[in-house]
Amino acid sequence: MSIIEWTVRGRVFASTAAGLLAIGFSGAALSQQLAFPTAEGFGRLAVGARGGSVYHVTNLDDSGPGSLRDAVSQPNRTIVFDVGGIIRIGERIAVPPNTYIAGQTAPGDGIVIYGNGVSFSNSNNTIVRHIRIRMGKVGSSGKDAAGIAEGNNMIFDHVSISWGRDETFSINGPVSNVTIQNSIIAQGLDTHSCGGLIQTDGGVSILRSLYIDNHTRNPKVKGVNQFVSNVIYDWREAGYILGDSAGLSYANVSDNYFIEGPEVAKPPFTRGNTNFHIYASNNYHDATKDGVLNGTVIPQEEYGVVSWESAPFDYPVVQSMSAGQAYRYVVAAAGASLRRDEVDRLLIDELTSLGTEGAIISDEALLATGGPGVVNGGTAPIDTDQDGMPDRWERRFGLNPDDPEDRNADTDADGYTNLEEYLQSLVGEGDGPGDNCENESLTSQKVLAARASAPSSR
Repeated sequence: MSIIEWTVRGRVFASTAAGLLAIGFSGAALSQQLAFPTAEGFGRLAVGARGGSVYHVTNLDDSGPGSLRDAVSQPNRTIVFDVGGIIRIGERIAVPPNTYIAGQTAPGDGIVIYGNGVSFSNSNNTIVRHIRIRMGKVGSSGKDAAGIAEGNNMIFDHVSISWGRDETFSINGPVSNVTIQNSIIAQGLDTHSCGGLIQTDGGVSILRSLYIDNHTRNPKVKGVNQFVSNVIYDWREAGYILGDSAGLSYANVSDNYFIEGPEVAKPPFTRGNTNFHIYASNNYHDATKDGVLNGTVIPQEEYGVVSWESAPFDYPVVQSMSAGQAYRYVVAAAGASLRRDEVDRLLIDELTSLGTEGAIISDEALLATGGPGVVNGGTAPIDTDQDGMPDRWERRFGLNPDDPEDRNADTDADGYTNLEEYLQSLVGEGDGPGDNCENESLTSQKVLAARASAPSSR
């Protein structure tokens, strides 16, 4: 009998077919480094390519030198982008272990991967930030836009994924310690049109993310799940599916907002049974479709048949955010939001219509964007030594623009390399070497809170 283990706040858990067992404590976990200062959930300790090499993506080609496909041909690489635009792929891209895909480095409107999807199976210790993966009818029938079938320790932050032909983003199999945070999972294509199957005993956190225009599986959950401060909009068959399985599940589900769109929707929570153990609190449902956010708390009886827990499972502590704050935060910041592309802007427009706009689609070419839309490129800053850190940034912090080895130094001894400090500075997580890591994290959480309290607008 296989046992999958994971560590949560210093305590090691194991999951078997017989359930969850607390099997001891691990002090080492308490001192492990976050993937980046705002990393949360089960996947928060992903190492990425810390200490590895740097690869510059210099073109939008499907293959060959300078392409993304070539970039992910080897592990232990931080991938930075000297170009922005649409990378149109034929065959599926597979990401190796210890990879950091730093979409925040792309100039212009950023990067879209459009085509046959991306596999993160066995992409252990991978970090993916500020990138868009869009499959569509140009991809193969029966495939997911993004998926994980095996592996551990991965985090997806500010990622936009859409148009899966089977699922849009699925995690299914011997997978442990994964986080999806601040992301958009959208418009699974009919006739299947699914947000995703989240089926693993190894722990998946889904935080402050948007599921939108998916017929069903928003998501479907089996196993160990932390589902906090998400927004689910415009479903038909099912919002959050409570296992629908003979297997045991253990979930914390709180502060989520289920908002009905133009589709005729079934209740937010469906298909539970006594094998699904849940702690749920302050989940809201807005069924009025009147252009106003005026939902009410979902009462216990509307979850159907489940096994209720009186206290949450001891899963990782995450940023506290009410359902209303989560809605405002998602509107302001979910997805690859440094510069939202036309597709994400369309989705956010639908969401902020609060019931009057939205559609489950079968062909992305029929959207107003005509597919992935226009994604403008730009000019990357000069990086003489190709270490991933621009010359002007290196000079500002006393580094040598002609020495590529200083990328892996840790000038301020905070556990992050200089290269990581640069990548974090692009998304507001500190400025550069010399900042205190604890203060960086605090500042980032203040940014989250400010976005959550800001008035929403279309």
